[in-house]
Amino acid sequence: RRGSMGFPKEVRVIETMIGTRAGKIAKLNYQNLTGMKDKETKGYNFPAQYMFKDVPWSNQARNFEEQPEPPQGSDLLLPYMEKHNIEIAMIGVGPGQERSGAREAIEQYPDRFIGCHEPDPNDVMGSIATIRELHENGYIKAISAFPAGRNPQVPINDPKMYALYALCVELDIPIFCCAGIPGPRVPFEAQHVKLIDDVMYDFPDLRFVTRHGCEPWEDLAVKLMLKWPNLFYSTSAFAPKYYPKSIIDYANTRGAEKVLYAGYFPMGIHIDTIFEQLPNVLFRDYVWPKFLRENAIRVLKLGS
Repeated sequence: RRGSMGFPKEVRVIETMIGTRAGKIAKLNYQNLTGMKDKETKGYNFPAQYMFKDVPWSNQARNFEEQPEPPQGSDLLLPYMEKHNIEIAMIGVGPGQERSGAREAIEQYPDRFIGCHEPDPNDVMGSIATIRELHENGYIKAISAFPAGRNPQVPINDPKMYALYALCVELDIPIFCCAGIPGPRVPFEAQHVKLIDDVMYDFPDLRFVTRHGCEPWEDLAVKLMLKWPNLFYSTSAFAPKYYPKSIIDYANTRGAEKVLYAGYFPMGIHIDTIFEQLPNVLFRDYVWPKFLRENAIRVLKLGS
């Protein structure tokens, strides 16, 4: 085994979930997440903050009072990408020229950053127009969805989503979709993993990647990945020490090509913490390069 628990430090990582805003500017205005009713959430940097122990540059972070405001955009990410051998990072691109620094990062460093846009499925035609524009201008390689985070919620198998899935197939891009119990305090039914079965049946050519764990239905997610060739799982929002055992077991057996690395920096988990813990994940040697790099290249069709 290579190094500590087989972690291959030489593999150039493809990061499939990382943010461009940190500190005060990153306190979400929740434009992509409404419907929460509890008062505690309003004080958070991001809506699932109660689930994480040390959110970077938040009021719960270590030495918060002494911390200067961090840089944003590529200035925030590139030093960490170099530190942890991350070659390409997928970042969120909004519909307009908002201050996330995402478009600028893609324009300035097209070999280091690719874009992913979260459309509003409650505005079907507007979303279709925006996705087409961003794709034609080279800003996105994928779209994403947070079914429970819309108001009204838009379930994974909702007809509004079907229009976006059809567009993904047409443009030959994947969707990264939250599945399982959401962290923010909103109802979960829109993200039940069982709903993915309908989507894969109707869109067998759609490359569908789950985000945020699929818990408590990770065993069902494994069964569905065995069933559907174009269904994948990413490890976003989980510290490596909490990766579900069923997902690790699946990657080590029949699912080596179905599980993609994704982090959650700076939203909830520091990238340093993620890479400190990764070597302790019990992946087999042949799984690591697929997990860290090769599966993302194939799903996102990088280089094509």
